[in-house]
Amino acid sequence: MQITDILAQMGGLQSMARELGVSETQAASGAEALIPAILGGFKKQAQSQPTGLEGLGGLLGQLGGGGLLDNVLAPQPTDVNQGNNVLGQIFGSKDVSRAVAQNAASQSGLDPSLLKKMLPMLAMLVTGYMAKQSGAGAAAQASPEGGGFGGLGGLLGGLLGGHGAQPAGGGASGLASMLDLNGDGNPLDDIMQMAGKAMR
Repeated sequence: MQITDILAQMGGLQSMARELGVSETQAASGAEALIPAILGGFKKQAQSQPTGLEGLGGLLGQLGGGGLLDNVLAPQPTDVNQGNNVLGQIFGSKDVSRAVAQNAASQSGLDPSLLKKMLPMLAMLVTGYMAKQSGAGAAAQASPEGGGFGGLGGLLGGLLGGHGAQPAGGGASGLASMLDLNGDGNPLDDIMQMAGKAMR
């Protein structure tokens, strides 16, 4: 199942659509265009962490963990500052966030300004979902061998690759093969190059 379907089932897309004053269909098409870049950002984080997936699990917790998902699902307005923190961490600059929104606009036909508003909320939904799934809270951090991060590995592999997740409990050992997604159509590298060109 694609992560957009999962977020729709959890009510994430509905919450975002209601808050932004758009239809659920628009929210879903925006999510489908934006989420690959968000996941690509997390892939880069996993690759850059000295402890690989374990480091990524810790990062999910630092960014707000499962509370990020709850924040978007709650009836009160979402605190998008947290989402902007996530984007700053995974994209590194606002230029990349802008380029991601522009790229998604060309794919989805939605207005770039709307996609810019969606981006931090989606980042919160994705981060919160991954944190809840991986148990990136105290229990998983206390026992990295407990399969929590293996679960995160399978989750990230499944979400990023769009195909079956590796069995949970594979630990960080399968990290390299699981996150080796060159040629998977992940647009982030191209987008970052575009952002780099735009900044020159």
